[in-house]
Amino acid sequence: MGRHVFLALGWIAVALGMVGVVLPVLPTVPFMILAAFLFGKGSPRARAWLIEHAHFGPHIRRWEETGAISRRAKIMAVSTMGAVLMLSVLMGLELYLIAIQAACMIPAGVFVWTRPDG
Repeated sequence: MGRHVFLALGWIAVALGMVGVVLPVLPTVPFMILAAFLFGKGSPRARAWLIEHAHFGPHIRRWEETGAISRRAKIMAVSTMGAVLMLSVLMGLELYLIAIQAACMIPAGVFVWTRPDG
């Protein structure tokens, strides 16, 4: 893929991450990590901006260096997933929708929780 495609995909990932700042059901940091990877292929300048960002930079550097997720981020991520699943049950969503959510959230939660603490 061309440099411009990676750059465009990187900005899409940043946009999705920014949406995740205000919507708790959408994760922020994984999109920023993805953006850093994509920017690495398309724009060293954009990657440097993201890596040096005061809020997102430490999380991205920690992930790239050690594959670690902070304990606070783990608790927030798993708690949010659990809350969304519980809200779906309380709203009376169809069982198949709850099953799809659980099938996605449980492996994601296990993955997050089993990463080293950073």
